[in-house]
Amino acid sequence: MLAESPARAAQAILLAAGDGEVEAQALLGQILLDGLGIAQDQPLALRWFEIAAGQGHLMARNMLGRCHEQGWGCTADATIAAQHYRIATDAGLDWAMYNLANLLATGRGVGVDQPQALALYRRAAELGHAKSMNLLGRYLEEGRHCRADPVAALDWYRRSAQSGDFRGQFSYASVLAERSQISEALKWYRQAMSGGHAVFLDVAARTLESASHPAIQALAQEYKERAERMAV
Repeated sequence: MLAESPARAAQAILLAAGDGEVEAQALLGQILLDGLGIAQDQPLALRWFEIAAGQGHLMARNMLGRCHEQGWGCTADATIAAQHYRIATDAGLDWAMYNLANLLATGRGVGVDQPQALALYRRAAELGHAKSMNLLGRYLEEGRHCRADPVAALDWYRRSAQSGDFRGQFSYASVLAERSQISEALKWYRQAMSGGHAVFLDVAARTLESASHPAIQALAQEYKERAERMAV
């Protein structure tokens, strides 16, 4: 319904949220945040996330964390963000595990704790979270705070790639290229290019430029051109 008539769908969501439907409240927060079918209003989005989270909606709780982390509708405060992520993490939400792990890995709002970050990425990955699968693969490939396990790393990259994460697709392609599986690597590099945002594409292009295989090097220009089109 939202795709067919965003404004009409937003009105229906607004009415349902006002009637106390928690899913509608969380969704209203999201469309207010995005400005989808309704005027963008980050402070009001934050308020609806608070209302839904107060009724136990875990994704709304996670989005409260995102708002406080990014400063959407409030002053950015990673410490408060971590508190919201931790509540949703303890309740088993994979997205909150991923977001809390990111803070722990970088020391934003909490002390740096790489082993705990790794544990959370693993928990989220085992629940099927594609971005966490990629990062778990990175820890295992590099042996960061764990025993290096390239076989397991490749498996997590593959699972991330097949689940649609563009970073996982790029990671998987890179390992395949190192193993001289060029045709398969090219397929996944193209998948990553089709789903990645402009910043990712620009950084990835510089990596591809230094590749040893000419066919992979040639992709660097395609990455750059797509990034430029997206930035316009």
